Amino acid sequence: MVRRWIKSRKRKPELEYDETKRKFEMAMGKPFIILKVEIPTGFEDLQSRFLRLESDDQFHEEVKDLIKKRLLLEKHHQENIT
Repeated sequence: MVRRWIKSRKRKPELEYDETKRKFEMAMGKPFIILKVEIPTGFEDLQSRFLRLESDDQFHEEVKDLIKKRLLLEKHHQENIT
């Protein structure tokens, strides 16, 4: 039953629009990624706080810093290999 439902679904125009918009934004601006982050196991009682992180500017800055550190670490590691 679920399989028939999935197969019968047509691609929604919104999905096509979002895909086209993303390709355009990637071509015109800085590359970006979209992450789906699930609430960690054991923190379900903090769901409202977790959901507020999506619009928390300080959290976004902390994630950017983490990404910078990760990319620098990978760059340094790659330079040591070659």
